Amino acid sequence: MGGEGKVVKIAFVTNNASQFWKIAEAGLRKYEKEAKVQVDMKMPPNGTPEDQNQILQNLASQGYDAIAVSVIAPKDQLRILNEVAEKTNLITFDSDAEKSKRLLYIGTNNFAAGQALGERIVKLLPDGGQIAVFVGMLSTDNAAQRLGGIEAAIKGHKIEIVDKREDNTDRAKARSNVEDIINSHKDLSLVVGLWNYNGPAIAAAIEGLGKQGKIKAAVFDEDDATLDAIKSGTIDATVVQKPFQFGYLSAKWMHDLATKGEAAKKALPPSGVIDTGVTVIDKSNVESFKVELSAMKKSVQ
Repeated sequence: MGGEGKVVKIAFVTNNASQFWKIAEAGLRKYEKEAKVQVDMKMPPNGTPEDQNQILQNLASQGYDAIAVSVIAPKDQLRILNEVAEKTNLITFDSDAEKSKRLLYIGTNNFAAGQALGERIVKLLPDGGQIAVFVGMLSTDNAAQRLGGIEAAIKGHKIEIVDKREDNTDRAKARSNVEDIINSHKDLSLVVGLWNYNGPAIAAAIEGLGKQGKIKAAVFDEDDATLDAIKSGTIDATVVQKPFQFGYLSAKWMHDLATKGEAAKKALPPSGVIDTGVTVIDKSNVESFKVELSAMKKSVQ
């Protein structure tokens, strides 16, 4: 409740309908219980900027006090984001729009996350090799930053990126892209997936082509199929973010900005960023990580 007893309206808008957001939702629900507020969670059904813009404009016109969004296409959505920021407290999580009038970004330093995966790739390919990169859209802030981090880490290690493929969140294409590249690059050593669903698509492609042990894989996020593929040895490593924190901290900051106004704005970090950090998961720690994850997901069922 706000100061005058009015109901606080806050919303958390994802960039697609992936199961990745289940963990963020657990963070939202934890804060809801603690603060006795309601957080509305919205997912663009097709994962397009147009879908997301529509959701944002609807929320702003419905008088929401604060909105958190994982931005799909920062450059293309700048005008809409700024219009929304004029009407309400706008923050970003997971994928930033640094040039917008958002008040805060909560999430991974994606360049650092890319570096962490790049360093693991260097260990996986001590003699160098050819690699290929797969993602939904390279134009998004998180994809571009992750790729930049990987490129910085592999520089000078005789590792060459021979292809990059986008799938525009089409899951079937995510898999067929991997199959096409593996078939057309006979010397390929390793494949990289930058988004949550790219891990399972890569695992399915490698297994379907009977290339386990012949082609290595390094990906992002903790999709169940990705963790299973790490257990079976199809995927070598994944860099996981802290989506629970995306949800929890976004809800907390939205609530503060909606109820405390200027005092909350003064408390914002000077950098405008809260870095939630990453962890590298491989065969050595996948089991303990799965236990932890399952407990988080249960809390929202």
